[in-house]
Amino acid sequence: MSRIGKRPVPLPKGVEASVDGQTVSVKGPKGNRSFTATDDVTIAVDDGAVTVRPRGTSKRARQQWGMSRTQVANLVGGVSEGFKKELEITGVGYRAAVQGKVLKLQLGYSHDIDFPIPEGVSITTPRPTAITVEGIDQQLVGQVAANIRGWRPPEPYKGKGVRYAGESIFRKEGKKK
Repeated sequence: MSRIGKRPVPLPKGVEASVDGQTVSVKGPKGNRSFTATDDVTIAVDDGAVTVRPRGTSKRARQQWGMSRTQVANLVGGVSEGFKKELEITGVGYRAAVQGKVLKLQLGYSHDIDFPIPEGVSITTPRPTAITVEGIDQQLVGQVAANIRGWRPPEPYKGKGVRYAGESIFRKEGKKK
């Protein structure tokens, strides 16, 4: 039995869910999202909650049960509150700025990096050394944050680079004479 799959997904105030076949559509204050589940699970909406049940006792049905429930929970969380990733930039002269639909990064290369902001994600820079990625799609927000971090991941000797807020970097000791 899936401990995650057993729990119904509660619908907060202002969020509506509808099921059409295997497709769950969720509408909330931040937008609309939908998810199509496999045929191994049954999805139903009853009294303010979405429930997911397996169709059989096969291994695949039990695997899809918890995953489908988590996907529905992410839809509900995205349209009600949204998702946010915060990045910090460490290094002399490293900075970021948003200009229109482009994030300009100065990360110690000989050129600036122009990162086009994808549709469905908003990027803000509260400080020149901080980046906030927000959106209603958890996968897209995480992928955009990982792409930005990928330009200059933090290095272990001085800790320079782009890191997630609260991420700890294992620091190494330098060469000794």
